[in-house]
Amino acid sequence: MSAEGALLFARYAYPPNELGYCGPDDAAALLRPGAVAGMEERARQFEGAWCYLEFLAEAAGIPDPLDVRVVEAYWIGNELLDLADSGALVARLLDRFRGQTGGTWREAAHRAVPHHSFQVFDVYPWAVLLRGTGNPTALSVLDQCRIRTGVVVGVDGESATVESCPLSWDGEALVPAPPRRESVRWSTGGRSLIAGVSPGDRVALHWDWVCDVLTDEQAARIESIEGRRHSEINSLTA
Repeated sequence: MSAEGALLFARYAYPPNELGYCGPDDAAALLRPGAVAGMEERARQFEGAWCYLEFLAEAAGIPDPLDVRVVEAYWIGNELLDLADSGALVARLLDRFRGQTGGTWREAAHRAVPHHSFQVFDVYPWAVLLRGTGNPTALSVLDQCRIRTGVVVGVDGESATVESCPLSWDGEALVPAPPRRESVRWSTGGRSLIAGVSPGDRVALHWDWVCDVLTDEQAARIESIEGRRHSEINSLTA
């Protein structure tokens, strides 16, 4: 198991795990010293994410689903996404999510991509609910559950103020709203999965948590992949 990949997985998986949305109990275990050693066992309990990691690894001929290249492809995006067949991914998801209602993924054999944004906008039912009703809760969940980028403008202890562009709904389409400032965490109880943040850092956000400090290239990948997802969702008939 790749220790680097396991740490990267934990950085992005911790926020929804802490909130109780996915993964095993005791999310704090992801922050404890030595947590990487048992990461594969914990990662397998993130049933949605693990399905994508296995699929990506198989498509790329990589034996370890927690290889850092595989984990980066799922959360951020990289060249491994180009190796994955969309139809094969939908077939895998049909087996994994049998019985799950909502979403547009069953009809996505021509556009499915093994990236977290596909899980958020196509597999989960929130985008369909938003298009059908304009439900503000659906918009909030989509906004927070996606991996989004921001720029740190201030740091106060274990919290940071970050400027980012939230999602908005204009009644017909998902569009980025003007930048806003929000308070997020990068550490809790003196424990964190990153070394720290500084004003000017480009960061990845998941729920109310800073997952990582990004390179410009990584930030561009996240924004590009999500932009394509928005365009595809917006083109569907409610």
